[in-house]
Amino acid sequence: MSQNKRKNDRVNLDIYLNKYVAGVPYMARASDISREGVGLAHLIEPQMAGKRVGLQFQLPGSEEVIYAEGEVVREWADLDHNEEGSGVKFTLLTERHRRLIDQYVARNATN
Repeated sequence: MSQNKRKNDRVNLDIYLNKYVAGVPYMARASDISREGVGLAHLIEPQMAGKRVGLQFQLPGSEEVIYAEGEVVREWADLDHNEEGSGVKFTLLTERHRRLIDQYVARNATN
């Protein structure tokens, strides 16, 4: 069993977003989010995707589009369910967008 190394609250997030790989947008589905990053389920994207990605998304209940850059820090595959995903750590995010994410996480966190 792997040890959870996360330092921040992570909450479920079920939205579609744009994930930019080498400047090309691909649709991905978010599974969770924290102030540090987001978990993504892969839908259709290149197999040899780079480690650096761009993200564009809206949090539920918000009209504002969040733009972020990130680095893929973890990848996983569940062959039994034909699912692949990755963990993306935010590397560039405006302070305003970080506050929006913090507020969303705080509102949806369960203790």
